[in-house]
Amino acid sequence: MALSSVISETDTPPAILNALADPVFVVGAHNEIAYLNQSAEQFFQASMAATVGMALDTFIPEDSPVLALIGKVRTSGNSVSQYDVPIKTPRIGEHVVTIDAAPLTDRPGSVVVTLQQRSIAGRIDRSLTHRGAARSVSAMALMLAHEIKNPLSGVRGAAQLLEQTSDAKDRELTRLIIEETDRICALVDRMEMFTDNPRIERKAVNIHEVLNHVVRLAQNGFGSGVRFVEAYDPSLPPAFGDRDQLIQIFLNLVKNAVEAAPDADGEVVVSTAYQQGVSIATPSGDGHVKVPLVVRIQDNGPGVPEDLRGHLFDPFISTKPGGSGLGLALVAKFVGDHGGVIDMETHNSRTVFRVMLPMMDGDRE
Repeated sequence: MALSSVISETDTPPAILNALADPVFVVGAHNEIAYLNQSAEQFFQASMAATVGMALDTFIPEDSPVLALIGKVRTSGNSVSQYDVPIKTPRIGEHVVTIDAAPLTDRPGSVVVTLQQRSIAGRIDRSLTHRGAARSVSAMALMLAHEIKNPLSGVRGAAQLLEQTSDAKDRELTRLIIEETDRICALVDRMEMFTDNPRIERKAVNIHEVLNHVVRLAQNGFGSGVRFVEAYDPSLPPAFGDRDQLIQIFLNLVKNAVEAAPDADGEVVVSTAYQQGVSIATPSGDGHVKVPLVVRIQDNGPGVPEDLRGHLFDPFISTKPGGSGLGLALVAKFVGDHGGVIDMETHNSRTVFRVMLPMMDGDRE
């Protein structure tokens, strides 16, 4: 089918469609490709001249939600949208997109499809939200430190005095009181780490040494039953950060990935990459910082429940039975204190945490 048979002189001019950043394509009544704008050519990694007339399932699997959505548009005759749709093929790689599909009323059976890819700007916006949620614990932490820890020390001291004059049966109860007060104090101590005065000593850090250290710790401990895959870009420059906090960030993320991975054939992939052209405002608000260093922690677990995905970095939200829900909130704060970005993507059998960090440059030296 020629382009002129789909887009007439009265339709939106192709020059305008080619100016759009989102991939736009048209399929005919038999799911043959009739038109691609330039963004769609890049998305499918093929030119329009080479693809017009080819079946869409040449590029997208037959069982993909994209084809199901196109069929729904034809059946209903109405526009349809679907959010966070995974598209994965060996040819075009992995993408998460929002799909808008609409019928071409003067071309029976033809459907125009727009794919809106999840943007870096969107990731940064969500990361800033996570950072704010984590810091919302600061005032609560300071209050708890004063209003709870002091009375708890009195409770603990009283229990110790009772323990000295109690029989064996009562000492079990006093020991329980002491252990539980210690546990509450430890929880409050963790919350005090959310204060808005980050104590970090930043310098050049080899991110691969940090990740190697984290993976070795995991392999010799909590992750001994999981297969680790390390895929590092050896050309990465040093990160600008606090080595101890970076270890804590990635140790927490790797531990979560290990716990999410299945008992049989569990796999955690740790990878790095360089991404050009991304910068965000610094936590102090006095400038912008480039965050080109990307670290990905991926597991092959069942994914994060849909109702928790937007709140995973909020304090006291946990997918683990008995979890405190402070681990990922603390990770979000530490990444934010570094001027970095963290986000998460999850689908069936795959969850990826992505951390974007600033690099060391000449100005910082």
